[in-house]
Amino acid sequence: MEIATFLPKKYTESIDNGSVTWKSPSNIALIKYWGKKEDQIPQNPSISFTLDACATVTTLTYKKREGNQDDFSFELFFEGKQKDDFKPKINTFLERILKYLPFLKNYHFTIETSNSFPHSSGIASSASGMSALALCFMSLEKELNPTMTEEDFNKKTSFLARLGSGSASRSIEGDLIVWGKHEDTIGSNDLFAIKYPYKVHEIFKNFHDTILLVDKGEKQVSSTVGHNLMHNHPFSQQRFAQAHENLTKMQSVLADGDLDQFIAIVESEALTLHAMMMTSMPYFILMKPNTLEIINRIWKFRQESGTHICFTLDAGANVHVLYPENEKDKVYPFIQQELVKFCQNGHHICDRIGFGAKKA
Repeated sequence: MEIATFLPKKYTESIDNGSVTWKSPSNIALIKYWGKKEDQIPQNPSISFTLDACATVTTLTYKKREGNQDDFSFELFFEGKQKDDFKPKINTFLERILKYLPFLKNYHFTIETSNSFPHSSGIASSASGMSALALCFMSLEKELNPTMTEEDFNKKTSFLARLGSGSASRSIEGDLIVWGKHEDTIGSNDLFAIKYPYKVHEIFKNFHDTILLVDKGEKQVSSTVGHNLMHNHPFSQQRFAQAHENLTKMQSVLADGDLDQFIAIVESEALTLHAMMMTSMPYFILMKPNTLEIINRIWKFRQESGTHICFTLDAGANVHVLYPENEKDKVYPFIQQELVKFCQNGHHICDRIGFGAKKA
């Protein structure tokens, strides 16, 4: 599919003012993307579980401006407080998507947003935040062009969300989402994410994700900086090839319900992501001592209990503990007794697979 597909046709309606609210989830990548080209194009494909509890709620209120305007007009409130330090990122996003939503300078926007989890702590707040905002803007475009289909709405929303945050492209729908061109995945492409198109075993349809907040502070290195360090990384090409191979392997794993191979791929992907950070120049470490303590305890418990608990990590210190629904009665007590003490103030979030964004 070409980028030109997302350029708007002539609008048939005129809207003076209104308001729309979307709740959009975060997601957790099982196969990681790390490294991107121009225009938020990924260097390798990824696949993610859409989450449910970790979400951003965004309300967009809009009012038509008088005359022709040369700039964007918006105010931003985060969790009830005016947040001017977020405005440059939103302004950059608006500049990137203007040619696809040419009405953006015609309105004054009030953006009110809140998260169900700590911002900038490695739970992909940019994924839920940017996808929620893209959904709101697309709802306005649908008012201007009511004939738009749901399929076209979702594709364009994912396409636009990607321009704000790559992983945001994977937060529009659920429950398993692929983003990035992969020769063994029909319909996959770099411009927007798609629902995973193949058979998925029942065991993967109600997975739990308990997120252990080891460090709720802001990351010392932003994901954007980390992605850019892949351009001259000595191991980048091998890593991109590995992601393609792992996504191919994951297809039979998901079809067959092979939990042992699922664990092997998911944990390897998490550790490889952090290995790329540790071997870039400049190098950096986002894991904390408690991250490693949790990982070691998960490995020990898995061996002793015979359960299929595993971990994954995003670009941060927090640990996502993944396990199937039929093992929760063994696994969650272990998390409470052995792992929560390594969280900052004992803070953890009980999440599970979700099924995409919802309009309020």
